[in-house]
Order: sequence, then structure tokens, then C-alpha cells
Amino acid sequence: MRTLIILALFALLAAAIWFAVAAWERLGGGEIPFYGYLAIFGGVLVSLLVGGGLMGLVFYSSRHGYDDGAHRADE
Repeated sequence: MRTLIILALFALLAAAIWFAVAAWERLGGGEIPFYGYLAIFGGVLVSLLVGGGLMGLVFYSSRHGYDDGAHRADE
């Protein structure tokens, strides 16, 4: 079952890459300049930092009891 799931995920990844390449070629697909790569790298880095920071805050909040009041209000 695990192998089937992994194969399905790789198939989805291959389809996404194929779609991205096909769309890039149909829209003109010129060469990306150096500052374009810097912008992509910066965007990915900032997104990972924000996502990691938010997940860290979620775990910190959960482990230090800040979420307990919200759970008691639901009961």
C-alpha cells in the first residue's frame, strides 16, 4: 500500500512538472535573467521562514498551555 501511495505521488509530481514546462513554452518561455533567479530564491526563502516561524509558534503555544483556554470554552 505504501509503495502504491509513493508511486501515485511521484506521478502527480511528474504531471505537475510536465504542466509547468508546457505552460512555460506556450507563454513564450524566454531565458530567466540572474535577478529573476535571485527573486525566486528570495521568495522561496521568505516563504519557508514565515511558514517555519508560524509552525514554531503553533507548537510553542500548544506546549505552553496557551491553547487550553480555547479548548475549555468549546466544552
